[in-house]
Amino acid sequence: MTAHLIAYDLNRETIRPPIVAKIKSLGTSWAKLSESSYAVADAGTVQQVFQALKPLLDPNDNLYVSTLKKPWTGFGPPAVNQWMEQHLSS
Repeated sequence: MTAHLIAYDLNRETIRPPIVAKIKSLGTSWAKLSESSYAVADAGTVQQVFQALKPLLDPNDNLYVSTLKKPWTGFGPPAVNQWMEQHLSS
């Protein structure tokens, strides 16, 4: 199983829901890490995830996609911590 970190910044944000809905539809499972970052499991390659989201961005926005693996550490909601333990591989 592959998990990806998706971090974006809509610099002249007008509507957030399209990118959030697309992120949530990409994989088999997702977790919201912060206001503009998500972890998504089984969404394809980093290039496929990037290409799926790129049409939703303006030229002044930012988007980064990377692979998430264990080990990890963090502080946040228990449900997110459980998601990370369940979906990140070594």
